[in-house]
Amino acid sequence: MPDFLHSLGYIWITLGGLLLMLSAIGLVRMPDTLTRMHAATKASTLGSLLVMIGAAFFAPALGFKLFLLGLFVLLTSPLSASILARSDYLRHGFWNTSGIDALKDKP
Repeated sequence: MPDFLHSLGYIWITLGGLLLMLSAIGLVRMPDTLTRMHAATKASTLGSLLVMIGAAFFAPALGFKLFLLGLFVLLTSPLSASILARSDYLRHGFWNTSGIDALKDKP
């Protein structure tokens, strides 16, 4: 049974590592700050969570701590991306081609 659990752990960690690598490639390839933040927050958050799930298969005693760590990542990653997007908007202004500027009237 432990070999089966270790195999599942390897699968989850490998998937998480692939998503983290995809996030790093997105940071390099994306053209502007907002799309880079999107690549950094979405893929890296999911990749980190998958690595934590895989680690839980190797060390079930650390499951609660890994759960708390995953909850922390889920709460802080989108918040930090939102703050970075707002500061980028305030510094560089609006230049999206969609024509929708939701922050135009806000201080």
